[in-house]
Amino acid sequence: MIEVVASMARGPVFLAGEQMECLITFTNPMSHLSTSASSEMLAWASAQIHCQFHTSEHRVALPTRGNKQDVQAESDTVLIPSRDSYSEVVPVDGPPSFRGQAVKYVYKLTIGCQRVNSPIKLLRVPFRVLVLQGMPEPPFPQDEGVSPSNPFLEEEEVSRRDAQPLERALDMLMVTTSRRSPHMFNITNTRGKVAKFCIFKTVYRLGEEIIGTFNFSEGEIPCLQYSVSLQSEEEIQEQYQRRPGQAVSVTGHGRHLESCLHTASSHFSLPIPLNVTPGFSTDVVALRWRLHFEFVTARDPMEPPTVLQNQAEVTIWAGAEHVDVDTFSWNLPIKVLPTNPALASYVSQFTGTNSINI
Repeated sequence: MIEVVASMARGPVFLAGEQMECLITFTNPMSHLSTSASSEMLAWASAQIHCQFHTSEHRVALPTRGNKQDVQAESDTVLIPSRDSYSEVVPVDGPPSFRGQAVKYVYKLTIGCQRVNSPIKLLRVPFRVLVLQGMPEPPFPQDEGVSPSNPFLEEEEVSRRDAQPLERALDMLMVTTSRRSPHMFNITNTRGKVAKFCIFKTVYRLGEEIIGTFNFSEGEIPCLQYSVSLQSEEEIQEQYQRRPGQAVSVTGHGRHLESCLHTASSHFSLPIPLNVTPGFSTDVVALRWRLHFEFVTARDPMEPPTVLQNQAEVTIWAGAEHVDVDTFSWNLPIKVLPTNPALASYVSQFTGTNSINI
């Protein structure tokens, strides 16, 4: 028996274009009664990155190749057992890991091996891939005017750090998502102005919090309640839709609900989970992000309760038994980008380690 153990030392999450390294060990556990003649011989071993592509037959119309395909790295991925480790660049032009309602992209490192005079066995190690779409491609050139710099690093260390594509990509990601430019919106319905809304930016990283504020003091229409939901939209590209004008699949990832009658101002905070997929687009599917707002407003003016000066009696405030209301909604597109793969590894469902006996 030979035990094969595969372990991704840096974690199970990688950025597209990053070098993935996996330590693969082959062990022949022999007892003190065993002899060299009883030891097992490894005939061969190989490793390769696979991206499995799954689709829903009810939502996606693909060519006759079927609804499950493997996308493999183009370069040579043969494992040399004597080197103990496997190294490969995660394809930069591949899709991200994604488990949608109609489409799924699943990455695995597949290790095939065979003992002499024994059947072939496969060891699979699942991992997650994040893709920086809409960002500069490797080597990720930076604008020197906005590029982060450390004056305490020696010149040689700076040049060595800048030579790493992952580090430069993360620098650009930080610069892009750190820029703040408040966006102001007037929230209105058919009867008039309800509130003024302010959001400080519209580009975020995984794990960040989305913060927005409402100013109801400038509104003409009383607002009784509002809700804000973080949603992703999964849309099948037109040429692959099963039906013309097929509806977009919407998934919620968090919701804030608040009553706000007679409130001058309010705010909300919605965290972006680390385990969701950033926005991306392929030939088959596109994933976009948005904030979905819903408002409940009164049709008639609603005066706030008043407190009389030097009032001796106890006053009980009670809500109205019946209020005629209007409801309306609004969608604000936002952009969600990846984060540092090491940070995303902390909440990954994968361990980056697997083993098998052959």
